Formats: sequence, structure tokens, C-alpha cells
Amino acid sequence: MLTVKNVEVVYNDVIQVLRGVSLTVEKGRITALLGANGAGKTTLLRAVSGLLDIHDGEVTKGQIELGGRAIHGWQPAKIVSAGLGQVLEGRRVFAEFTVEENLRIGGHTRRGGLNDSIEEIYQLFPVLKERRRRTAGYLSGGEQQMLAMGRALMADPQVLLLDEPSLGLAPRMVQQIKDLVVKVNQERGTTVLLVEQNAMMALSIAHHGYVMEQGKIVMDDDAEKLMDNEDIRDFYLGRGELSTSYRNLKHYKRRKRWLS
Repeated sequence: MLTVKNVEVVYNDVIQVLRGVSLTVEKGRITALLGANGAGKTTLLRAVSGLLDIHDGEVTKGQIELGGRAIHGWQPAKIVSAGLGQVLEGRRVFAEFTVEENLRIGGHTRRGGLNDSIEEIYQLFPVLKERRRRTAGYLSGGEQQMLAMGRALMADPQVLLLDEPSLGLAPRMVQQIKDLVVKVNQERGTTVLLVEQNAMMALSIAHHGYVMEQGKIVMDDDAEKLMDNEDIRDFYLGRGELSTSYRNLKHYKRRKRWLS
């Protein structure tokens, strides 16, 4: 459904962030992309969704395909119309608009059936129906994340990009968001690329996973196998934020093993 082939990205004509990234997101599946801050995960999503220009970035090499069509160089609105939706890191809801107004904005590329689509979103996220007339800026963090997901789904995407959906949420709300991602995938058949630092959450629901470091994919495998991998467990599972000294201590050994 989504294929990234040997993509390189440069910011401001100087800073190379992605260095030959390749990955495949299979139709109807959840694919996790893991990595620490600065690994290049968000840059990859911007390259896919056409938002690099806003940040003075450019794809200088490689190709990105959606449903077999090369979308490199397309405008973001055209990419959305082609079947791609994205939930940005930090949720980015329109704080001054109501919940329902946010949803209607998300469906601006659709022709007709907008009210029916809104009702479908309310069935998926019942709390949004309860808050439909509330100003979005007054929602809780978890409710804003649901609204951001619902807004993206209003365009009826074939592929949904989720950038750190658990960021800043309480554990109970993280569980709810995780369950909703599974529900969107299973009930709507939406293909999902899930970018997360919370590897336990991501791998517990993903079918396949990739690990990114310093602008490169250094490992990929079935999600269950990644959860059982010693290095993945050491660095991403059950330890929270790692200290700089610990990361530096293990970094060379891990990189040497992954890249061998």
C-alpha cells in the first residue's frame, strides 16, 4: 500500500536527515516505526505526506509510492485525495473551533456524505459526540488525540500515518488510544503506519516493525520477533527513558550487530 524506496532528505540544502530509507507498509496491516528523538521518524512522515517544503526540506533521492503510484513531488492536498491521512505529533487540533467544526474541516476533500461520515466518527469515538459543540482547545489531551484521529479519518484514507499518538498521555489514555488504533485498522480496514517511542505499545498491536537510527533503518522484522529481540528489549521495552551514558555505552555494540 505504501512503499518508500531508498529515500534521502536534506534540510536547507545542507543537513542530510534521511540516508537511504526503505520500508514497506502492507495493505490492511499496522506497521510500527521505532526510534529515539532525532532518528528521522517525523521527517520520513513529512516526506510521505508532502509537508517537507514547509520545513525547508527536500527529497533528494529515492521514490515514494502510494497504492503503486509515485507521489513524490505531489502537493499535500493531492496526496490526501489519493488516500493518505496523517495525525501530526502534538495533535494540532484547531483549538478555537468546535469538535464538529474540526471534523468538517477534515472532510473538506470529500464530495458529499459529510454528515454520514461525521456520524461514523462519532460511533468510533463516542466521547466526541458528547463534546461535539465544545471548543476543541478545552478538551483533555486524550480527547484531542481522538479528535485529531477522527479528523484525519474524515477523508476516508486508505493509509493513516500516526506520529507519536501516545505522547504526553496518561497510561490509561494510552491504552484507549492503542485500542482505537486497532479498531480503526480492523473495523475500517485502514492501513496504519505508527511512529512511536513507546515501543511496547506499538509492537503489541503492530504486525511488522522497523527501527530507525540516525536517518537509517537499522532493523526490521515481525513485531513479535522484535519484542523478543534482546537489543530491542534493552533499549525500548520496559525501561522508559534511557540515560545518555547508558545509550552511549551500548550504542556501538548495538549498531555493529544490527548493521552486520
